[in-house]
Amino acid sequence: MRAGRTSCKLSECLGIFKSKERGDYMSDFHQSNSFFNEIPLFFKIFGGLLITIVFGTFAYVIIKGVSTWGANNAAEVTRKRCKVTDKRTEVWGGSGDSSANTNYYITFEFEDQTRIELHIKANEFGLISIGDQGELTYQGTRFKEFNRMVANQM
Repeated sequence: MRAGRTSCKLSECLGIFKSKERGDYMSDFHQSNSFFNEIPLFFKIFGGLLITIVFGTFAYVIIKGVSTWGANNAAEVTRKRCKVTDKRTEVWGGSGDSSANTNYYITFEFEDQTRIELHIKANEFGLISIGDQGELTYQGTRFKEFNRMVANQM
């Protein structure tokens, strides 16, 4: 036998013991003094609720995104004459070392006085001004195109 090594049976080395009362083999994990049995019930319940809320939020966001995507794909492509009534930006993030992100939105008013606000890419946002009139092409809540018309074309 080499120095520093002890001789043991496989069951002893793996931490398995034979219960005298029940006569079967159990691992140390299931002993009454394991780590999980020492955690108070409050923390077990709180931890379970926290995990449920986190996974529930992820599931909600994914389902909502997929349903919006599906609804936009199912909607027909619509082309209407309109006027640009408002533009806005939404800036988020940017604290510490992270960069800021900007969402761009434009509100279009149709000839029947109804309005729709659509998310626009940055390069399109800069080309469209408040008061512009033209033809808007959109699908559900998805912006496709805006063709501005000069005053003599209207």
